[in-house]
Amino acid sequence: MEHGLGNSTQKYLYLPEPQNDFIFAVIAEELGFFGCVVIILLFAIFVWRGALVAMKAPDMFGSLVATGITAIIGLQAIINIAVVTSSMPNTGMQLPFFSYGGTSLLILLCSVRSVAKYF
Repeated sequence: MEHGLGNSTQKYLYLPEPQNDFIFAVIAEELGFFGCVVIILLFAIFVWRGALVAMKAPDMFGSLVATGITAIIGLQAIINIAVVTSSMPNTGMQLPFFSYGGTSLLILLCSVRSVAKYF
C-alpha cells in the first residue's frame, strides 16, 4: 500500500487525536523519514535563532523574554515528538505551529512576534 501526502491510514481509528497530539505520527507516515528530519531541523533552527535573539537583545528583559518563549516552544516540540515516538507517556501537548487549533497558533505567533521586535 502506497502512502503519501494525504494518504495516511493511522488517522482513521488508530490514533487518538491525530490532528492535535499525534500530528507528528501522521506527518511521519505521509512524508517519511525526510519529512520528520525537516520538521526536527526547523525546530532546531528556531531554537538556535531564538538563542541568538536572546544574546543580542539590548536589555535583560528582552533577553529573558526571548529565552523563555524559545524554551517553551522548543520543549513543547521535544515533548510532543517524544510522546509520538513512545519515549514518554502521553501528555496531551501539541506540536507547536503544526497541530490543529487556531488559538494555540495565534498565541504562538504573537509570542514569536514579541520576540522578533528585539532582533
